[in-house]
Amino acid sequence: MAEKSNGYHSPNLITTIVNKYPTFRDEPLKSPYRWLEGRTHDDGAEGLWRIHDTLYDLTDFAERHPGGPDWIKLTKGTDITELFETHHITTKAENLLPKFKVREAKEPRNVRITFKDDGFYRTLKRRVREKLPELNMAPMQTSNLITDSLLASAIMFAFLAIKFHSYLLATACAVCVTWTMICAHNYFHRKDNWRMRLWNLTFSSYREWRISHAMSHHHYANSIIDLEISYFEPFMYWLPDPSRKGLVQRFGAWIYGPIVYSMMFSAEFVKRGVETIKTGKSSFYADDLIGFALPILMFLVDSSSIVNVLKLWIYILLLTSFLFGLIGLNAAHHLPETFHSGDKISDDIDFGAYQIATIIDRADVKGSHFAVLTSFGDHCLHHMFPTMDHGVLPQLYPIFFQICEEFETVYRECSWLHHIISQHRQLARIEARTYDPRAKF
Repeated sequence: MAEKSNGYHSPNLITTIVNKYPTFRDEPLKSPYRWLEGRTHDDGAEGLWRIHDTLYDLTDFAERHPGGPDWIKLTKGTDITELFETHHITTKAENLLPKFKVREAKEPRNVRITFKDDGFYRTLKRRVREKLPELNMAPMQTSNLITDSLLASAIMFAFLAIKFHSYLLATACAVCVTWTMICAHNYFHRKDNWRMRLWNLTFSSYREWRISHAMSHHHYANSIIDLEISYFEPFMYWLPDPSRKGLVQRFGAWIYGPIVYSMMFSAEFVKRGVETIKTGKSSFYADDLIGFALPILMFLVDSSSIVNVLKLWIYILLLTSFLFGLIGLNAAHHLPETFHSGDKISDDIDFGAYQIATIIDRADVKGSHFAVLTSFGDHCLHHMFPTMDHGVLPQLYPIFFQICEEFETVYRECSWLHHIISQHRQLARIEARTYDPRAKF
């Protein structure tokens, strides 16, 4: 059982993949930067960068990091083992590490997820590395074309919506903005690029989502250190903990869930404002002005009534948030058959096996580049290799299926409707279960 380090700690919550209950997890105002600060307390990195059981000083390397300096600067004082393993398929980065070694860590890793050389993930990564020269990278250009076309369509529909004062055209704009943002997710796992900034179209912040999604959720999905789990508490409480889940949390989401979805982006913007006031340090950057691009365009088209512009834009903003929540929160993770903290799983589970335990892919989008790119499809492989374009990932399935067979681990798929229904079953679930890697459902 993990020890209490801060705030509330449920005796019913078996924190299987970590040794300590996360510092700051239960603070009312949850922030990606506060999450990183909590990691500096829990990870035993001693103010440096920890990879496995070794400490490195990457200070001088930050500005030369091919992926951009933020990945390095933000993670100082934390354990970046999972981030390092998943974002470097080749051995180039691994070969550079000895230059920056300081010493061995004094404490064992807080996270119990493993990367053994003969384990699932490293075996998979080796074979993917061998396959890299043969992969067809042309689908990356198709992803770019889809993303750019959706952005152009969003702009066009925003223009037409205000010109004709049409909520139908505003609905089309919201759909295109939603899809554009989901496509942007395909880019912010990589080195800095302009398409990742499209995430900011509705006052969201790709900077914060790089932490909450790429650094937190991607590696520790469905666990108590998954920031995307704690963000939604107490309204959406996916962990099977009866001490925290009353009747409202278990069954109320059928009623108030759409409201939560619709307010996601607005609440995030307000939260950043509150955080700025509370800490005295701005949570906003110049690229946050992207969020004003569409309403400004609409005002330039029809400056006769700012009220009409605001009404249509607020409608687009709320509908985009709702659609994003409907797609994103029902993309892969929240089913009773997936592992959540509180369930039982191997104490030293391999990283690749852990991803499979927490993900059931959407079968209804398989084979369609557009559908996969706009629905967080091919989710399991994306968690394994987040820097690879979604259009390239399908080429990895033959290798992936072979590894699953060798390690007797079942990869699971279901429909979107099954995800939506099962998410509410998971919200209602309070009984812990034991994950069986050989069981389909």
